[in-house]
Amino acid sequence: MHSTWEVAMASSRRSTLAVIEVTRMRPEAPDYQDFSAALVQNAVDRAIGTGWDVVRTPADIGPAALLDAVGGADGVLIMGGEDIAPEHYGVRRGYPNEGIHRPLADEAQLAVIRRAAQTRTPLLGICRGHQLINVAFGGTLITDLGEQHEHRNEDVPIQRVLNPHAVDIAAEPGYLAGLGDRITVESAHHQAVERLGLGLGAIAWAPDGVIEAVAHRELPITGVQWHPEAPRANAEHFDALLLGLQAQLVAPDVVRVA
Repeated sequence: MHSTWEVAMASSRRSTLAVIEVTRMRPEAPDYQDFSAALVQNAVDRAIGTGWDVVRTPADIGPAALLDAVGGADGVLIMGGEDIAPEHYGVRRGYPNEGIHRPLADEAQLAVIRRAAQTRTPLLGICRGHQLINVAFGGTLITDLGEQHEHRNEDVPIQRVLNPHAVDIAAEPGYLAGLGDRITVESAHHQAVERLGLGLGAIAWAPDGVIEAVAHRELPITGVQWHPEAPRANAEHFDALLLGLQAQLVAPDVVRVA
């Protein structure tokens, strides 16, 4: 339990959020880089607006440099990006619709998640970040959802890749409780959580059964498959997620899933 004084002290200063993107250099895909950078900037702006001080850093500086760069952060936000290299979850390369991989970023972000687990640092993963959480705890991914699904728009300019769809949220109280039982989200993924990692529970699903959010049963670590920072997404939902991350600074030991 935390005293009233501890809660007041925790809320009286601005905590630092490390916002981690995959890379700031995609010379082979300038449109994608511009699109990705805009989403990250949206996230930074919303975080500042909800009371965070933000440290923004790319993951492709490598594990040691990234761990050092975000070592003083009170919370961590891992953004979306490329497919995770499949060897991290026991699958061979060559799967359908396989994209570019960023192995150095994979290793660095996985290292950050594992340290957050050790230090009980509140962490939220978005899209790729959500999948990285699952992989970090030993889970696996569906490598490709196939051609017919509602989770991203195919064969369109990158600016139109995000697709709206419904998400059903678990009824029990928890990290997503303030969002409601069913919300509309914007997503742009062709992979998804398959076997859950150790200690993780599913807390939201798309109508087709795809796991849309996970939370650790004992640690303040949560992932959402959708993009709450997308321009057309409900900004209040993202604010609620960022404020929920702050709340976990005060009570990081709350068990949130059955």
